[in-house]
Amino acid sequence: MRVGILGTGDVGKALGKGFVTLGHDVKMGSRDAKNEKALAWAKEVGAKASAGTFADAASFGEIVILATLGVANESALKMAGPEKLRGKVVVDTTNPLDFSAGMPPKLAVSGNDSAGERVQRLLPDAQVVKAFNTVGNPFMFRPSFPGGPPDMFFCGNNDDAKKQVAALLKDFGWGVVDVGGIESSRYLEAMCMVWVLSAIRTNNWNQAFKLLRK
Repeated sequence: MRVGILGTGDVGKALGKGFVTLGHDVKMGSRDAKNEKALAWAKEVGAKASAGTFADAASFGEIVILATLGVANESALKMAGPEKLRGKVVVDTTNPLDFSAGMPPKLAVSGNDSAGERVQRLLPDAQVVKAFNTVGNPFMFRPSFPGGPPDMFFCGNNDDAKKQVAALLKDFGWGVVDVGGIESSRYLEAMCMVWVLSAIRTNNWNQAFKLLRK
């Protein structure tokens, strides 16, 4: 499968490397086709990795991963071109974190809206699925924790898209928990804040969520 990554940060790099490890072809996109971080990542990861612009990655991917800063989603998607994402599954990994007052950050979007919902509105012809936003990038691929694999909570409006993302999450080593439509991004983005606040209190970022059932 061809995967487009929008963003050159740690999340994009971690997920891109995971996809390449599983045998997929990945193009990392940025604002500049000659972005040094993207080119260095592609060189390090190998022949199945390449770099280009946001638009290049959007065109290339059969599935596209949005891995920009959450507050930069709109500008990145406009540069990618919504028409290039028409009919595609777009995995929104972002959280709209505001660091203007330092740590801990606050959510720049909250209440009766979310970054995930805004991404879906910006891409009305794409199937947006929120996932990978409730854990740190070192554990996004093949997370190993005592007590078995952790769970990734995800949401989106299209059931077929969610089935595809659930299969990818399982390939990445996660249990999966579907929490409904894209409006549930409001709670998953707040869940990121729970993850951050817990990590700050314990000074331990090596953590992930697991839903226990009986």
